[in-house]
Amino acid sequence: MQRYRSFTGFFIQKYGTRLQKVVVDAGFTCPNRDGTVGTGGCTYCDNKAFHPGYSTPDKSLTKQIDEGIEFHHVRYRKAGGYLAYFQPYSNTHAPLEDLRRIYKPVLDDPRISGIVIGTRPDCIDEQKLVYFRELSKEKIVMLEYGVESCYNRTLRRINRCHTWEQSVEAIQTTAAHGLHTGIHMILGLPGESREDMLNEAAIISRLPVTSLKLHQLQIVKGTPMEKEFDKAPGDFVTFTLPEYLDFVIDFLELLRPDIFIERIAGEVPPRFVNATPWGLIRNVEIIRLLEKRLEERNTYQGAKYVNPQENPVPDNR
Repeated sequence: MQRYRSFTGFFIQKYGTRLQKVVVDAGFTCPNRDGTVGTGGCTYCDNKAFHPGYSTPDKSLTKQIDEGIEFHHVRYRKAGGYLAYFQPYSNTHAPLEDLRRIYKPVLDDPRISGIVIGTRPDCIDEQKLVYFRELSKEKIVMLEYGVESCYNRTLRRINRCHTWEQSVEAIQTTAAHGLHTGIHMILGLPGESREDMLNEAAIISRLPVTSLKLHQLQIVKGTPMEKEFDKAPGDFVTFTLPEYLDFVIDFLELLRPDIFIERIAGEVPPRFVNATPWGLIRNVEIIRLLEKRLEERNTYQGAKYVNPQENPVPDNR
């Protein structure tokens, strides 16, 4: 029995093979760093903490792809193709003509089956979506929005400098253009209770989301979040690994059953954190433990999903 909709399964189901992401850094920044909407960036963020060594903006995109494919070829021998994953910062935060110039050499690479574009909900517009829709006729195009929370009070606290309403608009408009619409959420942000986080499953399920990434909050050294956590640890819900697995299962039970789950946890290299409460466990082992726990609880994604007509929208102010 398949107890949740895995993203690997999505690729095999839709494209007939496993596709492996190769992270590339095109040198973008974020609108809440460069003064467009704010400065300082998100309070939890240090992009170096989830940035593979082969992907740095001082290298050409072609060289990053060369090294990334070589790196992944050893780890993922079953991959039938590669997607260039524009991950660091906000990869649509530029005029459309700049995006065309940046993406073209990657899209022209015969080894690359498509692109995955990590960005923010406030960095997309109709012209860009039309461009991506046209690209999707030739190559795979996936948009991945850093949403992080459904609550505006949380978004203000972590200095996201965009609103939940902007996330909703970006998700709905992207899906209306027929594009893969992924979102990224963080579990454990300050001020959010377990109930708040579980309510997000119902909120997300009302939207035309294709895929979902869940990450536990990790306190990265040198960030404003580290200072906030040291000052007021009681404002944060923290999890042991067994607690987190059970919480994610509670979340999955409430989630719409057709949403593909791309990740359930994040990995930050130990040098970026002061403590590794879960040890040095890798994501593949966390997935194995999740599947085992789902079997033990005899449950599955969507087991407690409620039709939106019968499910009031939780307060997300």
